[in-house]
Amino acid sequence: MKITFLTVGKTEDAYLKDGIDKYVKRLKHYTRLTVVEIEELKNAKSLTREQQKTKEAELILKKIAPLDHVILLDENGTELSSQQFAAYIDKKALGSVASLVFVVGGPYGFDNAVYERANDKISLSAMTFSHQMVRLFFVEQLYRAFTIIKGEPYHHQ
Repeated sequence: MKITFLTVGKTEDAYLKDGIDKYVKRLKHYTRLTVVEIEELKNAKSLTREQQKTKEAELILKKIAPLDHVILLDENGTELSSQQFAAYIDKKALGSVASLVFVVGGPYGFDNAVYERANDKISLSAMTFSHQMVRLFFVEQLYRAFTIIKGEPYHHQ
């Protein structure tokens, strides 16, 4: 199964980049993971929130293929434990889903067009985190999920 992690904007802080790179490298043992960063909008301050979301939606949707199973990382999504997330990933793999696309939107969330295209929404926490931190948290949880699926000792219960 191929997994794409699609984000709006680049990760700027070196310590977050290092952490993300660490888990992306570890994930190569388990899956084909591609991280795709969509450039932040130019002149975003001259746009309303809705205009920003609409423009970001156009860029996001261009990166998604018709058969991709799209999961939004969204504050209103379903909260899963690490074990539940591992079961979710495993179920998709066993269900012959060829391509999962996890998406982190811009600072104002997603446009309705992206919500309409999505297959699922997952929340990483009831708390709010910066979009850059969410990237690190997500790749760590994805790595954790694969170690749970494989019965490896990374996750302690």
